[in-house]
Amino acid sequence: MKNDTPKVACITGANSGIGLELTKRLLAEGWHIIAMNRSEFPDHELSIQQAIRQNRLQLYRVDLRDFAQLKVVLQRIVADVEAVDALFNNAGISLANSDVSRQGREAHYEVNTVAPYIVLMELKPLLLRGVTKTVINTSSNASLTVKRLNPETLGQVRHFRKLLGPYADSKLALSLWSQQVAPALATEGIRIRSVCPGPNKTPMTKSSGMPAFMTPLVHLFFSPPSKGAARLYDAAFHRQQTDNGAFLVKGKPVQAPFAHYAEEILRKTDEIYRLEFTQVQ
Repeated sequence: MKNDTPKVACITGANSGIGLELTKRLLAEGWHIIAMNRSEFPDHELSIQQAIRQNRLQLYRVDLRDFAQLKVVLQRIVADVEAVDALFNNAGISLANSDVSRQGREAHYEVNTVAPYIVLMELKPLLLRGVTKTVINTSSNASLTVKRLNPETLGQVRHFRKLLGPYADSKLALSLWSQQVAPALATEGIRIRSVCPGPNKTPMTKSSGMPAFMTPLVHLFFSPPSKGAARLYDAAFHRQQTDNGAFLVKGKPVQAPFAHYAEEILRKTDEIYRLEFTQVQ
């Protein structure tokens, strides 16, 4: 890659909240953005619309719950893009009710745990051609509230609780596979971290997926999404090599619970990728 070539970041969930603020920051710094969103960007975001017209921001619409859609979009990106310097697996869901993906697994697990791994593996050839070779997975400190975890039941529809049920489990699983895969990626020059962006006022935290007791806290104490975006940015570009694989909360490494399950969770996630996703026609 030539020195004057803009760096490229791929951001999932780039059209709202933290992802939108991160997108605007990187665009302002001259980055080229590959966005993987379920929805269009807001019309009133003038800098975003200008970047789209200038082809500095390319949108690939996809529902991460649908492997068939995801495979088509990732194949298009690999065909269209020469290299990716930074991958931000930022898209996530926190639903008001239990739901399943097109593949029949619990939706939080599919979107928050499995889809980021698929995106990483499919875009790894582009990351290897990039400069910074950095992966940031957006996790949550809700994962620290998990009291019981069974890797074998991840992805199954069980008793549902807003935020502290499948959402927390899926974010914990994301941080654990990130930790487990880090040494292998490091041998190829790729750094990976999972990051809690902190409590931010976003469409997700203002939605019906939040428990009732959290609603007043969102309005009173949650930060603007630019703060969460800054934490993702800092984790990508201002952290040390020693933090590879770490789960960062308030910018500091924190040990995720149930670390002894990390290998099993990575194995299960990788099996879904290799045995199911790669076979999608």
